[in-house]
Amino acid sequence: MIDVLVAGGGPAGLATAICAARAGLEAVVVEPRPGPVDKACGEGLMPGGVAALCDLGVAPAGRPLHGIRYLDGRRTAEARFHDGAGRGVRRTELHAALLRCAREAGVVVEPGRVRDVRQDGASVTADGRRARWLVAADGLHSPLRAALGLDAPVRAPRRYGLRRHFRVAPWADVVEVHWAGDGEAYVTPVADDLVGVAVLGPSGRPYDDRLADFPALRARLTGPPATDVRGAGPLRRRARRRVAGRVLLVGDAAGYTDALTGEGVSLALRSAAALAACLAAGRPEAYEGEWRALSRRHRLLTGALLRARRRPVPGRLIVPAAHALPAVFGLAVRALA
Repeated sequence: MIDVLVAGGGPAGLATAICAARAGLEAVVVEPRPGPVDKACGEGLMPGGVAALCDLGVAPAGRPLHGIRYLDGRRTAEARFHDGAGRGVRRTELHAALLRCAREAGVVVEPGRVRDVRQDGASVTADGRRARWLVAADGLHSPLRAALGLDAPVRAPRRYGLRRHFRVAPWADVVEVHWAGDGEAYVTPVADDLVGVAVLGPSGRPYDDRLADFPALRARLTGPPATDVRGAGPLRRRARRRVAGRVLLVGDAAGYTDALTGEGVSLALRSAAALAACLAAGRPEAYEGEWRALSRRHRLLTGALLRARRRPVPGRLIVPAAHALPAVFGLAVRALA
């Protein structure tokens, strides 16, 4: 019988399997897509995420990031990281590095998709595989979360993300967040000649139309598009809980607030380590509290920004407030980093 069966081979699933294997547990990952897998992602790792990768022994190629810069066409606010650098990393590079690390740790990665799940007091059976524990790391729209009845209603307006890359030299060593109208654009340097540009906001408008809301940014993108547009959403997802018998949720499957503060991958990596530690200690029920503690700051700060964003007047004041109160902006960035 497998100790830990992981459904989903993205960063959260691979990190969980790596940590479980290093704790002496047999870990098997089931993933339908051959790696490395690309997806719509801002690709900016906060310093905490870089530290989590270092703990795994993973150092993907990319560009160092030293802070966050907000811009609205008139004002700018910038806060530098104080506890190490972040990193801009292509999602495919991150996935390939984690996949190599997983195989070196003895993790078995099998092609397939986990659908049929049955559990009793001693084990979980998923599509013919029997395991002590099943970890659902199957993404934002997690079919396993839905099948287990763990989806919670979301009442907030729906937001979506679109991302592509441009062949141009980065002009900053920070993640730029451009604010305009009802959306944002995120610029992340990921190589010496490549930047990723993600646009977030309500659905209904194609990528180029959204990018036109940011004329100063658009003028900088003199190089040709280097990748196709990829999309994700709706972004907001809630889970009733993260532990259901012998099934545990991690990564985006465990719940997702928004990409507004760029902490998704960092939180997924830290949660994966906590989940594996709970299983190794024989205390899976402790994972719910661990997840809540790890994600609390992210949920509170991102939720507060989203609530302000939804109202016209507070939304327009976000960048002016950050500009006028640099110490407060710096504290918020350091809290997330």
